[in-house]
Amino acid sequence: MARPSKEGAGKQEKETPLNRQYNQIKTQYPGAILLFRVGDFYETFGEDAVRASKILGITLTKRNNGTSGETPLAGFPHHSLDNYLPKLVRAGERVAICDQLEDPATAKGIVRRGVTELVTPGVSFNDNVLDVRRNNYLAAVHFQKDVIGISFLDVSTGEFLTTQGNAAYVEKLLQSFSPAEILFCKKNRSEFQGFFGEQFNTYQLEDWAFTHDFAYPLLTAHFNTTTLKGFGVENLTEGIVAAGVILHYLAETEHRDVGHITRLTRLEEDKYVWLDRFTIRNLELVTAQQENGVPLIQILDQTLTPMGARMLRKWLVLPLKELKPIHERLNTVDLLLQDTELAETLDTHLRQIGDLERLISKVAVRRINPREMLALKRALSHVGPIRNFLLQHSATQPLLRKYAEQLNTCESLLEKIETELREDPPLVTNLGNMIKSGVDNELDQLHQIAYAGKDFLVNIQNREITNTGITSLKIAYNKVFGYYLEVTNAHKNRVPAEWIRKQTLVNAERYITPELKEYEDQILNAEDKIFVIEQRIFNELIQTASEYVSPIQQNARVLAVLDALLSFAKIAQKNKYAKPEVNEGKAIRITAGRHPVIEQQLPMGESYVPNDLTLDDEEQQIIMITGPNMAGKSALLRQTALIVLMAQIGSFVPATAADIGLVDKVFTRVGASDNLSRGESTFMVEMTETASILNNLSDRSLVLMDEIGRGTSTYDGVSIAWGITEYLHSLPNARPKTLFATHYHELNQLAEDFPRIKNFNVSVKESGNKVIFLRKLKPGGSEHSFGIHVAQMAGMPGAVVNRANEILAHLEQDHIKENHTERMREVPKATPAFQMSLFGAEKDPRFEKVEELLSRIDVNTLTPIEALLKLNEIKRLME
Repeated sequence: MARPSKEGAGKQEKETPLNRQYNQIKTQYPGAILLFRVGDFYETFGEDAVRASKILGITLTKRNNGTSGETPLAGFPHHSLDNYLPKLVRAGERVAICDQLEDPATAKGIVRRGVTELVTPGVSFNDNVLDVRRNNYLAAVHFQKDVIGISFLDVSTGEFLTTQGNAAYVEKLLQSFSPAEILFCKKNRSEFQGFFGEQFNTYQLEDWAFTHDFAYPLLTAHFNTTTLKGFGVENLTEGIVAAGVILHYLAETEHRDVGHITRLTRLEEDKYVWLDRFTIRNLELVTAQQENGVPLIQILDQTLTPMGARMLRKWLVLPLKELKPIHERLNTVDLLLQDTELAETLDTHLRQIGDLERLISKVAVRRINPREMLALKRALSHVGPIRNFLLQHSATQPLLRKYAEQLNTCESLLEKIETELREDPPLVTNLGNMIKSGVDNELDQLHQIAYAGKDFLVNIQNREITNTGITSLKIAYNKVFGYYLEVTNAHKNRVPAEWIRKQTLVNAERYITPELKEYEDQILNAEDKIFVIEQRIFNELIQTASEYVSPIQQNARVLAVLDALLSFAKIAQKNKYAKPEVNEGKAIRITAGRHPVIEQQLPMGESYVPNDLTLDDEEQQIIMITGPNMAGKSALLRQTALIVLMAQIGSFVPATAADIGLVDKVFTRVGASDNLSRGESTFMVEMTETASILNNLSDRSLVLMDEIGRGTSTYDGVSIAWGITEYLHSLPNARPKTLFATHYHELNQLAEDFPRIKNFNVSVKESGNKVIFLRKLKPGGSEHSFGIHVAQMAGMPGAVVNRANEILAHLEQDHIKENHTERMREVPKATPAFQMSLFGAEKDPRFEKVEELLSRIDVNTLTPIEALLKLNEIKRLME
């Protein structure tokens, strides 16, 4: 609730000094909510107050400004900032915190104020704003013709990344990293929204910041280098611009202490499996599509440290496609499973480490408090034991030496914190009791005065009780009189004449004495000096710790890797996962594979039905899977992709065995995903996603197609699915491994016409009028969809089910299904070099239009979906 101030606020007809000060500061931060410190409150005014009151649920009041009307006001106590700030930032607001820069009691005129921090969704160190188990990325996007530069920074950890590529690649990265805030140039607003939509928190900057000439020296000055070659980004012109924009934005938001940003890392597309945004969404890797859904990360994440959780999340959206690091991770997980002593030792120490990565970042930006410094000491104290244990085992397990040698025990810093900082320091630095005895001689003397002086006051009290006989006499303190003697009215006649009366209460009198004032001066002066000296020593401790930023960040990275791999080991043991064999081959062979998420959600006592599956580029490239809805076709598709991805992030997999030939791209077209808000139908979205797949295929791609064509008529759907399958089989330079789930039984004919297409079905069992889902994959196609049975199981009214059975019997009697199948058998096989003869010599106007249309088509760049659309256009011209 807002509180009035003697300084005044709001815009009056005659501007007050406070109005003028507020308006001057507010104009420097357009669009941000300005939290304006007035006395013990943070106040908001005008439109800021309206927005803040809605987000925070605080009272909106108004102040009458005479002829200029009323100004909305809303505020909250300054000590509640940590409660209210996160709510504003999570709502997507930028918040400028304007503090009083001098003591109001000593200020002459209006109190000097200034913005001490601009907190935005992507730039914050506040623990209440940040999610400890995920990164809080700020991103910048730079558009330049056909190339887009993109950079990511988590200012709370110092992780700084950059790269560049086409719109699809950048969109995939935005989906993977889920930045809290994105920066882009004002003039590119339409391009940004066209490519990436409006679901992100964004902020637009002027175009002068988006130049290489501005960004390059900004980066080299920050890293104190002459070039950026050492970071491997020298040739990433647009990526450099994006990274420079981020550094510029930090300065603009009053974040100038950024020494913890020690390196700029290139995100190399060639190192990671391609997962487009559809695949990340459809496979539910890090977020579930349904409100109560469970993403894969929820199953895999048993990490003990926040940085381990963040590392695992990053691995999951950036699976590896290089054998060496994959094998290194898998072998470490295997070692942790075999060596229980190693796993238990790591578990014990990692539990005590906390968020080492963000703690050292707070050191670098000088935002660490005494208790956090103690937490830093505690974390570092466990690095040495981990390092020593790894080295002890490295003789028999050479893999462990690499991890051990990357750890730095930081013994000097650890010893300094241990020597100087008390074990129970206060949360803030101006309360004293931070520094141990023996660190500073003057401080020790002042401690003696302060604490011995207080003991002396007790001695005075006891002595005066004895001398005067006033048993209720007590010595107390307040800010007005300092230390005083208090005597109840019943005993005031016993007060010595030399005592000086200072205050009369209803039931008592208060007195001071020269002796009391003398000791008061000594004690108060000692306490003031103690605060100053302890603050100086603590600042020196921060300065020393800041010299260890790089090695401690390295420690955090190594410990995060060990934590993530230990989590994989725990899950493998708990859920009975097997070590996959990942190799350079092109075959995927899974024995008794299971869906890692679904199997954990089954009711007690029910077990998941495992399935074998083989895909390769020689004999079984495409598997057509038929079977009724609810039989488990979609789950089988998803589990195959998840097993492959788990193997390539270094995790064991839910199977009894898995032989995984490296996959470089995973594409999915699974489940309906309407985008009606943008005017796109289910079918349009389906065709867009399918076109994206067909335009980006490689020889090592894994493609999952689920019910393609169901968004249109049956004949159109069958035709599109047929054409897509032929295309996937007949690509001259790639044989992408494909799982195609469909309810179009007509597609079973493809297996007879194409050698690498095989039919399978998810088996069911009929029992009377009921159907039992066996969820087992077996060779051969299915001729029955059991749709009416499924409708009955879903609770469809009996009358509808009975009528549906009558109609089905009638249709089967008329042989409609058989006739349709015969027509599909007569579909001409595609011939790769087929040339259409262009009509007769007679000049039919319709033919001329078709000829003109065909002359504009570049067949070499035409996608299958575009071909179907062009064919439809030609059909209309001929009508």
